[in-house]
Amino acid sequence: MEENIKNIKESAHKATAIKDRYLTFDMEDEKYGIEILRVKEIIGLQKTIHVPRTPEYVKGVMNLRGIIIPVIDLRRKLCMEEIEPQMDTAIIIVLIRNINIGFIVDRVDEVKSISEDELSDSPAFGSKINTNFIKKMAKTGKDVVMILDLEAIFDAEELSGMEHIAKANKDEETSEV
Repeated sequence: MEENIKNIKESAHKATAIKDRYLTFDMEDEKYGIEILRVKEIIGLQKTIHVPRTPEYVKGVMNLRGIIIPVIDLRRKLCMEEIEPQMDTAIIIVLIRNINIGFIVDRVDEVKSISEDELSDSPAFGSKINTNFIKKMAKTGKDVVMILDLEAIFDAEELSGMEHIAKANKDEETSEV
C-alpha cells in the first residue's frame, strides 16, 4: 500500500513538473514560451514547398518522415518584420487540435520550469490591439516570457485550412494500408 502511494506521489510530481515546463524561444528581442507538452519536436530549418494563394505567413509545407506539415513563419503571423534565416533559425513542430504545425522561430532557447506564481495574466492594451494569442506572461529572473495560446494564434478559417492538410495526410495513410 505504501509503495502504491509513493508511486502515485512520484507520478503526480512528474506530471506537475512537466506541466510547469515551457519551451522558450526568441524572436527579435522578445522571449516566447510554449507548453512543453504541446511540442512534438524541434528541427533545423528545412526546405518548404510553397502553396499558392496562401497568406504571407504560410511559408509552405514540408514532408517530415512521410507527414505533410504546414510551416508558419511565426514572425509574420505575429506581424513582425520578416528576416533572412540565420544559423539558429529553427522549426518547432507543435500539436494544435490534432494537427502538426511547424513554427519558424529565430532561436530556440531552453526548456524552463515556470511555477504558477511566476505567471500572470497578459496585459490589456485596449480593444484595438489584439493580444489574445498571449495566454500568460511569466517573469523569470530578468526575463519576461510571453506564453503563447496556440489555438488563439489562428482564427477558425485558418485552422480549418490546416485541418484540411492534416486530413489529406490521414486519407493518404489509410489508402496505403
